[in-house]
Amino acid sequence: MAFPVDLRRCQLLGLAGTVVLAAGGETAGALPVRELLAPSDAGAALGLVGVYFGLVLLIAAWVLLGRLLRGPEPPTPRALLLALALWATPLLLAPPLFSRDVYSYLAQGAMVDARLDVYTHGPSQLGGPLADEVAPLWQHTAAPYGPVFLAVASALSGLTRGEVPAGLMGMRLVALLGVALMAAALPRLARHSGADPAAALWLGALNPLVLLHLVAGAHNDALMLGLLGAGLVAALGRWPVLGAVLVTLAALVKAPAVLGLAAVVVLQVRAGRRPAPAVLSTAGAAAATTVTATAAAGTGYGWIAALDTPVSPHNWALTSLLGRATRALLERLGSDLAPLAVPAWHALGLALTAVLIVAIWWRLRPRPVYALGLSLAAVAAFGPAIRPWYALWGLFLIAAAAPSASLRHRLAAVPGVLALAALPSGAPADLAQLVLAGCGGVLAVVVLWQAHQTARTPALGRTA
Repeated sequence: MAFPVDLRRCQLLGLAGTVVLAAGGETAGALPVRELLAPSDAGAALGLVGVYFGLVLLIAAWVLLGRLLRGPEPPTPRALLLALALWATPLLLAPPLFSRDVYSYLAQGAMVDARLDVYTHGPSQLGGPLADEVAPLWQHTAAPYGPVFLAVASALSGLTRGEVPAGLMGMRLVALLGVALMAAALPRLARHSGADPAAALWLGALNPLVLLHLVAGAHNDALMLGLLGAGLVAALGRWPVLGAVLVTLAALVKAPAVLGLAAVVVLQVRAGRRPAPAVLSTAGAAAATTVTATAAAGTGYGWIAALDTPVSPHNWALTSLLGRATRALLERLGSDLAPLAVPAWHALGLALTAVLIVAIWWRLRPRPVYALGLSLAAVAAFGPAIRPWYALWGLFLIAAAAPSASLRHRLAAVPGVLALAALPSGAPADLAQLVLAGCGGVLAVVVLWQAHQTARTPALGRTA
């Protein structure tokens, strides 16, 4: 007999998961350096167990909610938005989780505020307590973000006067605004694509990666995706120029969103506009927005040259992994070509991405939202750096435009697995931490199984 599922149980289970997750993050999260505990500390160990216990409860609630969508009385989009709000609320009060990137954002905002060139210098140039919070990998690294995001970060720096707690809350609210825009755009994009709005919300906004990395981690990908979704919605209606402006603003947060301009053009052509005017108006709006935003931010155009910042030998990516393996092989063979192995694989990955994007748009021109989602997924998969939350670039739009419900449910494995791929401190894992995380997950599975058995026993008794 199946585990009894209803909307209220799913909402409460997910809420319990994020409450425990947030509580565990108080000792195991990406805390300010003065509050960091050693991984061997009892409090940090208990917190890590709690984070993974709560994470498994959250994933279970999300999966059960997906089951409800296939049932006779599926939840409405409004009920799903309520679940999103409930699950996100405890994470708003938690310390940063699963990454220290938010400290980099704050330091870069302070650098802009201090008139330091973030496209030439890393946060170490700023110095002081705020720069000390930045992960060592990014201390001497130029910012890869566009002027729109840096203007937001600079404004927050001025408002919070460099205070870390206030800055963290400000960045989280910016990320929450991005998630709200994503949630508002998904139903409209789904209707345009002939899909179920509730199913699109479930996969595109309620999945664990959104809650863990956009809300709890406060990543600027939330703002990028929110503006991108809003731009596509505007382009679906009678405001293609506004759509181009919003998509360009998204690209001036993070560059991959620039692919959305192709969707804006195609949507205009599908609405009956000739291709040449559609291209010219979109390009003109994008150029004017770029010039205006860059002038307003005062950061200059150094962000174009800084786009290669993620191309680091320390970043994990499929092409970096293959490059390092090739380099090691060539070094054993004594070849002088060994130093070229990683750059060559990065170039091959970019070339493959370009080929895939062209092929996707050639085949899926009548479905621009779906084509854009697949293109962004290709950029994330074969680019020079991979992070778990990069999967959201494509998943957000594929959730709205996938051709079938079965494909959406198969894709649910992606956020379900990637949600388990990072430690709450954002640091590399060692064996002891992996064991503790595994213990927390297993404990949650045991509790869920016991709840299943308890709920099943009365039902069997009534049947007998």
